[in-house]
Amino acid sequence: MLGLPDDIRAFLFDLDGVLTQTATVHAAAWKDTFDDFLRAEAARTGGPFTPFDAVADYDAYVDGRPRLDGTRAFLGSRGIELPEGTDADPPGTRTVQGISRAKNDTVLRMIREQGVAPYRGSVDYVRRLRALGLPTAVVSSSANCRDVLRAAGIEGYFDVIVDGLVAARDGLPGKPAPDTYLAAARALGVEPAHAAVFEDALAGVASGRAGGFGAVVGVDRVGQADELRRDGATAVVRDLAELIPDPGPQAPDKPEETPA
Repeated sequence: MLGLPDDIRAFLFDLDGVLTQTATVHAAAWKDTFDDFLRAEAARTGGPFTPFDAVADYDAYVDGRPRLDGTRAFLGSRGIELPEGTDADPPGTRTVQGISRAKNDTVLRMIREQGVAPYRGSVDYVRRLRALGLPTAVVSSSANCRDVLRAAGIEGYFDVIVDGLVAARDGLPGKPAPDTYLAAARALGVEPAHAAVFEDALAGVASGRAGGFGAVVGVDRVGQADELRRDGATAVVRDLAELIPDPGPQAPDKPEETPA
């Protein structure tokens, strides 16, 4: 079925990097936020300033994870322990909550300034599924998921949305735990073995593997195909358009004239 095993009956998509071209925006927002914090830490302690790497650090510590988990994971990689704080902390406060809020404000500003573009191959693939009457869901750690879907013009293509707000409401741990994907499968009335997960993040494919999903498609936008397979992808594509069957030779619009 559209490049996947025939027993796959539901399709669960990550947002950033799979459906929309916002992963690079998130990476840039994390870099701005962490570099500001790390410069201040270097000035405070007299230590060196080592900037956030928008590829290596992003992939290893924040991509696909809930915002607070990403903040904790990166700070831990640098041996930095901060108070948790509260959600009332102003952006930039020296707490996990304050840094996370600064990142969210930055990414929202970038999205307002730059807009949101969907990946055309992904949109075509989802449209093909909808035409076949197959259920679809978005599973994202972002609390801004619906705003991004709406800005990209694709909110109406999905039966279920499990985002950061739903996860917080229902107490669901974020990726790489499988809980948010399992919640989406339940909402669609499909067992995980009959559902496919589409992810570009290493934490995301790990969550698909942990949930026992029938297919885990790694979407390789940045040249990490081997890492996606290592962490749980059963197939890797560069774009979802690769999964759309080739219709083969098409009949001409009108018969060619036979020479006299």
